[in-house]
Amino acid sequence: MQRDAVVFVHGLWLTGWEFVLLTRRIARALACDVHVFRYASVSSPMGSVADELHAFVRRLAPSQLHFVGHSLGGLVIYRFLERFPAVAPARVVFMGSPAVGSRAARSASRMGWAAALMGRCIAEELATERRREWTFAPPLGVIAGSRAAGLGRLFARFDEPSDGTVAVSETRIPGASAHITLPVSHMGMLLSARVAREIASFLSQGHFSSRS
Repeated sequence: MQRDAVVFVHGLWLTGWEFVLLTRRIARALACDVHVFRYASVSSPMGSVADELHAFVRRLAPSQLHFVGHSLGGLVIYRFLERFPAVAPARVVFMGSPAVGSRAARSASRMGWAAALMGRCIAEELATERRREWTFAPPLGVIAGSRAAGLGRLFARFDEPSDGTVAVSETRIPGASAHITLPVSHMGMLLSARVAREIASFLSQGHFSSRS
């Protein structure tokens, strides 16, 4: 019997192993299959990453498909749906994704050594301001963090709530169905039981269980 599947997409410099605790919690909460899409976040251009995700998804045969993207992973999902509109996931969740810009990335892009470390996807998606709007069919739920502990503070000064890498305002993409801010850091959200519960709530019911 086919089951629902949730595909997790990691962020910059990560490998997907950071999702171990979160995927276990989601698999248990939703009785679903979980899959982690891994990609070269520094060396690969976004178009190639989207193509790889498409090939990855085609090998799955779920009764229903969902996506969860952390940080840059949310932008991968965005470009994937833009590039392959025929793919129709049921629901999508972004976690700390700088969907409408990243002052930390823009600042770092002006430093040669930092720009090289961030790589091609960041250069294409976040080094300059780009307008994004969620116009895709599946509902999108966005989780932002307000505990300011992250590497982004090395490159940008946040004068508003942030998770230490991405400001809450940078996660507010027009067209999203729901947005919630939780007291977690950019990496801490991957370990948070509350974040896992909110993801499970949105994927199963289309809304978060609580307000910010």
